[in-house]
Amino acid sequence: MPRQHIIFVPGKNPKPPPLQHLNMLWRTLLEGVRRAEPEQLASLSQRKEIFKLAAWNYLYYQRQKDIHRDIPWIDALMNQHGPTNDDIREALAHHRKLHLMFYHFVDLFPFVLRFLSGALKSTSEETRQYFQNEHNIGCNVREVLKKELRPILGNNEKVLLIGHSMGSIIAYDTLWELSHLEHHPGKVDILLTLGSPLGMRYVRKRLVGNNYSGKKKYPTNIQRWINISSTGDLTSLNHSFAHDFAEMKQLGLVESIEDHCHGIYNFFHNEKGLNCHRSYGYMVNPAVGKVIADWWQDTNEN
Repeated sequence: MPRQHIIFVPGKNPKPPPLQHLNMLWRTLLEGVRRAEPEQLASLSQRKEIFKLAAWNYLYYQRQKDIHRDIPWIDALMNQHGPTNDDIREALAHHRKLHLMFYHFVDLFPFVLRFLSGALKSTSEETRQYFQNEHNIGCNVREVLKKELRPILGNNEKVLLIGHSMGSIIAYDTLWELSHLEHHPGKVDILLTLGSPLGMRYVRKRLVGNNYSGKKKYPTNIQRWINISSTGDLTSLNHSFAHDFAEMKQLGLVESIEDHCHGIYNFFHNEKGLNCHRSYGYMVNPAVGKVIADWWQDTNEN
């Protein structure tokens, strides 16, 4: 078993077959590293075996996505080396700011959801069975990640855990359960959350440790937490995790919580236009690439 591991926990919605999905994520991950720290690319690119996918989506949705729909858009993403002026204008567009304000309002007053239709209502209904653990689905989903983490943490090996969108919720809840239910040894070097809704009140009230206080409320097995959110990503609502989870730092449960939420652009496009939330767009971003490259360099030197 390699002593270094990168584990990716994908967000919601059906995904391609796991091997196809892993290969595409690895491709975009390497591109992000190349853009950020090209001197780390050669050694990392030879170590694909360290990259693992916590593929929970088929268990949840019972269907898969055809990856061929995304390949042309990923190819275009790889050949675009930064956001265009049009991308920046679209990410900062007035209608996105209005949507952001409305999402903040709904987060403050979640009872409004029952009167809504559309994407926001659909997302809340889609995640409800996870939060309510219907048919044990929440536990089963977290077990997918636990199977990857248990031997790694037990051997005190180096791990960078990446959670995108709903995958960040699954990662957080899994770490909490490993901390407090299984009392599992070891820590992840970095929890890297991308486009994460963990700062939302709606989500925080439903995390597995929410009913506890003090140290038992939070995972105890995260060394550093780095949160990256792109401009215009409505899922993350531009929350500051250093503020939202400040008690973790005060209790000495984590060395640092860093937020990178300004000037980050996710310029993934598909047939519907700019999508500021897609995982592939995050992975090619040099802000993400630098976190991965720096971790890779540090774990090779120590």
